[in-house]
Amino acid sequence: MKLGVLIGYSGARVSINVPFIQEAERLGYHMAWSAEAYGSDAVTPLAWLAAQTQRIHLATGIMQIHARTPANTAMTAMTLDHLSGGRFVLGLGVSGPQVVEGWHGVAYGKPVARMREYVSIVRKILAREAPLEHDGTYYQIPYQGPDASGLGKPLKSIVHGRKDLPIYIAAIGPKNVELAAEVADGWIPVFFAPERFSVFDEHVQAGFAKAGGGKDHSRFAIAPYVHVAMGDDVQACRNQVKPQLALYVGGMGARGRNFYNDLVRRYGYEEAAETVQSLYLAGRKEEAIAAVPDALVDEVALCGPRERIAERLEPWRKIPGLILNIGVSDLETLRTVAELAL
Repeated sequence: MKLGVLIGYSGARVSINVPFIQEAERLGYHMAWSAEAYGSDAVTPLAWLAAQTQRIHLATGIMQIHARTPANTAMTAMTLDHLSGGRFVLGLGVSGPQVVEGWHGVAYGKPVARMREYVSIVRKILAREAPLEHDGTYYQIPYQGPDASGLGKPLKSIVHGRKDLPIYIAAIGPKNVELAAEVADGWIPVFFAPERFSVFDEHVQAGFAKAGGGKDHSRFAIAPYVHVAMGDDVQACRNQVKPQLALYVGGMGARGRNFYNDLVRRYGYEEAAETVQSLYLAGRKEEAIAAVPDALVDEVALCGPRERIAERLEPWRKIPGLILNIGVSDLETLRTVAELAL
């Protein structure tokens, strides 16, 4: 098991607790993960940290593919990888239609097909085996649309990127998980329940089979985000996790188009998922939070005193290629998890 730590989203003002990440590096944490939604971006914080750390890997969690062309993403990845001494990990995701269309102002489209094209283009740029050309549904390079100047020509990156620069894909639905296993070096799940790995593994194995070349878990990382709430009162710790679960299961997306709600249903919490979503969308957020089952919290988060967290870590140790990325903000928990896991 390896450990990662989440930098998290910024609020109204952007700030990074640099000493906290430096302590994580000292403790042996493998990765620090940034984030973006519709405020701070995922890249700038990592550039800031690259200058103030030496060993910890710096990962985007995630760069929204609708927000950037594949070439722009590849340029950013190569630049930050060079400046950090080869520590950059490119985490990609599709976000959701509310953000993609409501913030970026572009069509959401078919996320699996778009991600496949996107990763293929980034890989070609990193490889530098030939000038870049791509003729797909979502991307034409060089561009040949009706408003094209006709002057575009295939180009090869001036910067020499790392052909094996790791690419991770954030995925929830079965087809996206399969795609991640096929074309990426790692998978970023959210609200991952290790004891329900069978819900995902058939899709992971299908992706491996499509990739060919004997790809298996030895060449594929699973890097879930996991909330850790440490304290003597287990219920109080669970209650720290429930607002986030309620937000995502209840309010992150429209009814019928909420990937997190679908995931919880696949875990067997159909009734709870329906209740939480109905309450949240009706504006009854406190009731939605209260309706999140304790059992669900225990499956996807680590809650309680040190001894209980140590016990609950055992199912996570069984997940192949695991990078456990924890969401914490206090040094005691950061250090305790390192002591228990490493």
